[in-house]
Amino acid sequence: MSLESVRAFFAEKAPDISVIESQMSSATVALAAEAYGVEPARIAKTLSLRIGERVVLIVAAGISRMDNKKVKTLFGGKPKMLGLEEVAEITGHEVGGVCPFGLKTPLPVYCDVSLKAFDIVVPAAGSTHSAVKITPARMAELTGAAWVDVCQHQPAQDAPAYSSSS
Repeated sequence: MSLESVRAFFAEKAPDISVIESQMSSATVALAAEAYGVEPARIAKTLSLRIGERVVLIVAAGISRMDNKKVKTLFGGKPKMLGLEEVAEITGHEVGGVCPFGLKTPLPVYCDVSLKAFDIVVPAAGSTHSAVKITPARMAELTGAAWVDVCQHQPAQDAPAYSSSS
């Protein structure tokens, strides 16, 4: 269902963009990078957060880490990641396939400036085996996203290739 809502989103708003499906799981940044043949930084990961009573989505470069202090300053509250069931219930997408497209519930979307380092990024497309290739500017435009600076940024050339620890 989630993959279909993303396909419907693109059919209506950007028919020139195709959903790519992979036999490999793309549920994590490292797996997605391998599945789609790009460096981990180009994977546009979507973070589902609750800040007070609000739920927001923040899309950031794959190697970026959210900076809680920056988020708290910008949004006026402490961010908390949504739980697995809550993510699926609110976004309509399973964890590992969460993206800002084809959402079950309209949510505010924010794109972190870390994405601007790339001409093309690869966000998920509603499932753990799907993605799209899109420019950061077009993603922000299609989702009505505001640009924010809420991550600790690590230059792509200095980042460990597939490390999930820091």
